[in-house]
Amino acid sequence: MEHLLALTVGILFSGALFLMLSGELVRFVFGFVLMGNAVNLLIFTAGRLSFVAPPLIGKPGTAPATPVANALPQALILTAIVISFAMTLFLLILLYRTYAQTRTLNTRQADFLSESAGDDTGADTPEKDHS
Repeated sequence: MEHLLALTVGILFSGALFLMLSGELVRFVFGFVLMGNAVNLLIFTAGRLSFVAPPLIGKPGTAPATPVANALPQALILTAIVISFAMTLFLLILLYRTYAQTRTLNTRQADFLSESAGDDTGADTPEKDHS
């Protein structure tokens, strides 16, 4: 089972890397989300899928009567989900602001590099004092 999950993590990582290097900002955000899911699956896989030994032992020489789940990978994954959700929202806001400023999301276009490509009103330019 671990081999199948390791292969899945590899496929997710390679797909995420392909999306992130494509040059489109929307694909970058999708690649970022996919990379976060791959990392969560990697942490889950590293936390052992079988019940070989219990992760927590009370007194020396005693063990729980039933199999227990490893609590550390679960806590790490829960924290990573919350952080990746916040980072995804931050990236979507940056994506919106980038589109509002440049009117393009393709990083290969020349308009993407100019800061005033979407500035039609000139509101950010300082007023000249004619007095």
